[in-house]
Amino acid sequence: MNMTNNIMVCVTQQKTCERLIKNGAEIRKKLSGDLYVIHVAREGVNFLGNKQESEALEYLFEKSKEVGADLTVLRSDNVIDTIADFAYNKKIGHIVLGESPIGSNEDGVISEIKNRLPNSQIHIIPAE
Repeated sequence: MNMTNNIMVCVTQQKTCERLIKNGAEIRKKLSGDLYVIHVAREGVNFLGNKQESEALEYLFEKSKEVGADLTVLRSDNVIDTIADFAYNKKIGHIVLGESPIGSNEDGVISEIKNRLPNSQIHIIPAE
């Protein structure tokens, strides 16, 4: 598929993901593509009932709006497929991801995204 200068920022339900949104906005300034912010919540997880997580998503929603992007929250038990489908549908050429914590298995997620979306440039943003 022919990818474009559209940018997708993948966030979790943590306020620290603001740095990812800001990075995506900087990339958009250079490329003039559309900016999308996405969070994939597992089926059955009630993040709205968790005050800390719902506040973090509301915060990220506001930060997304500030840079002219919408925060899309999708539900799925297959996070990689959902991210890949969204990327294909929006013709995403650049994906912004946060660096995995040391010792976590999140590097596997980054590798899976790279494998599923080989035509998209992946931008890994270090933890602060």
